[in-house]
Amino acid sequence: MLIGLLFSLDAVSQIGPTLGGSARLFNNAKAEMEKGDFEKANTYFRQIIESNLPISPEMPYYFAVTLYELGQFDNSLNFIKRYLQINGRDAEKYEEARELQRKLQEPINAILACEFCNNQGYRIQTCPTCEGKKQISQACDLCRGRGMVGCNRCFGKGLITKRNVFNLVEYHECDKCHGEGKHTCPTCDGLLNVVSACRTCQGQGMVQTEEICNHEAPTRHMSMIFERIKALHAAID
Repeated sequence: MLIGLLFSLDAVSQIGPTLGGSARLFNNAKAEMEKGDFEKANTYFRQIIESNLPISPEMPYYFAVTLYELGQFDNSLNFIKRYLQINGRDAEKYEEARELQRKLQEPINAILACEFCNNQGYRIQTCPTCEGKKQISQACDLCRGRGMVGCNRCFGKGLITKRNVFNLVEYHECDKCHGEGKHTCPTCDGLLNVVSACRTCQGQGMVQTEEICNHEAPTRHMSMIFERIKALHAAID
């Protein structure tokens, strides 16, 4: 989502017309930041970006601050980098941006070292579809779980045409589908399903949640560990 916002920012950051409606939203966002309501301020900033309104060159800095306060450290760093790239040393908030960039290093390093979240800092969990196995028996993509596909030699007609020595058209049974107009799916061999990489997790076994990770093992994870330890002790006894 925020990758798209960064592209939008690229497109409008060079625009210099009257800010109009975006100025009102920008001021509303800054007012909410002063109140400490960073979530509401963040919503105003997103409205500006997603509506393709002209953007103040200083807005990415304020947006990055709200992301930082909301724990979205990776996204915050991306916008700070873009802010400095757009404005350089002439940026009104240059020193503040550099300071925020330094402050972000610790949480970013924690994200990269954490086994419970992805590189964006969102907690990951076992894929509910494949249960972490990465592969699953799924309906065949080619035949869509039917086991049969239309014959591509006779185009489903069961007959093919040939011209004889007298240049007359003759109809013959299709030698590929034997006149059926369809044949066994070559991908699943008629079994309807194939074992392939799970589509839900793209074969990773884990999926991202919307929860910002606190880099602590989830309660369920810990209980599973304790259960395994108990099972091992029981097996030894």
